[in-house]
Amino acid sequence: MPCSCKTPEDVLRVCKENRVKFIRLWFTDVLGSLKSFAIPFEELETALYEGMGFDGSSVKGFARIDESDMVALPDPATFQLLPWRSGEEKVGRMFCDILNPDGTPFEGDPRYVLKRNLKRLAEKGYTFYVGPELEFFYFKSDKEPVPLDRGGYFDLTTLDAASDLRRDTIRTLEEMGIRVEYSHHEVAYSQHEIDLRYADALTMADNVMTYRIVVKEIAQKYGVYATFMPKPIMGINGSGMHTHQSLFRGDTNAFFDPHDPYFLSDVAKKYIAGILRYAREIALVTNQWVNSYKRLVPGYEAPVYICWARRNRSALVRVPMYKPGKEKATRIEVRHPDPACNPYLAFAVMLAAGMAGVEGNYELPEPVERDVYHMSPEERKALGIESLPGSLKEAIDCALESKLLRETLGEHVFTYLIESKLVEWDEYRVVVHPYEIERYLPIL
Repeated sequence: MPCSCKTPEDVLRVCKENRVKFIRLWFTDVLGSLKSFAIPFEELETALYEGMGFDGSSVKGFARIDESDMVALPDPATFQLLPWRSGEEKVGRMFCDILNPDGTPFEGDPRYVLKRNLKRLAEKGYTFYVGPELEFFYFKSDKEPVPLDRGGYFDLTTLDAASDLRRDTIRTLEEMGIRVEYSHHEVAYSQHEIDLRYADALTMADNVMTYRIVVKEIAQKYGVYATFMPKPIMGINGSGMHTHQSLFRGDTNAFFDPHDPYFLSDVAKKYIAGILRYAREIALVTNQWVNSYKRLVPGYEAPVYICWARRNRSALVRVPMYKPGKEKATRIEVRHPDPACNPYLAFAVMLAAGMAGVEGNYELPEPVERDVYHMSPEERKALGIESLPGSLKEAIDCALESKLLRETLGEHVFTYLIESKLVEWDEYRVVVHPYEIERYLPIL
């Protein structure tokens, strides 16, 4: 059964009862890579109350070598046993908040960035809930993208080679207290989706990090490789992280209005308007890799054009209508993030964009219920429909001019993210790709 710890004492008791020998302390760097170090049970009490020191200069985006001392303070509420490390000596894990030596929050910690933005939201009386749909691929190895099957959307049995992998993954997630709504084969060959039940944004960001490592661990157990790379194969759909989101005041859904034709409150409409207004500026966080922009092209179900709709999946923001008029189910779906983002930062910037719309009383344009992909440029211009950045470099340029992004991330994370992405772009643009050899070498 999942652990339900709240205090350091709870963690110590559960570890004693389960004969836990090692505890892994987890956190992420600025780019969203999971970092971990292990401590023996004998050090657990010290870690829970005082934290554990480590060298922050060795973690991307954290600290310079002359200010490298950092402290990882475990969050007791995140303690879970690792199901894939079973045996006589069990292993547990906790997510950590990263602190400076004086005990203050470290501004380069992505978890702190999200917590800081959620605190501002709480002061306004809201709770932010999210429910991401993470897509991913299974391949035969990490050397080349060779699919396991030729299945498509919702295919069964022989066309779906990974139903056992998904089942074991779901069991593992549920053993760790992470609720799953459903799973299925996705559109592309060997592409899959496991949808998480909605939760508050901080819990969900922790869950996304856990989800990604569980998917990879179970895949490795079966001798295959799982990847969250946005676009690993040319000519078929890439992987997205469609993110359902809503604001609640207590038990009341602030996005719901029973008298509106779309069942959307004014808060929801302004929130959507904010997402649309800032989509280009926050793309560097929601879609942070060179490869992300290979997915964001017309024709493969990924959103490219900045508009909203109800049932139209070519729109950037969609209002799902599975249960129209049901208050708890009313939400919006932001479709452009991909599953290789840093979830702490992605949730923070989407929230900030939406709340800018609420606080600025932004007006929501009319929904676009036509296939935007097949509109002419003139039609899109007439409707005021802009496009997401077409490359990582364009996303960097949009981010550089964004006051909202700088304030949301904080100066430390914003500066490192820009610097890191400029390096990535420079490394990418000087590479001679196979396309260029095949296209130009025979004729030039």
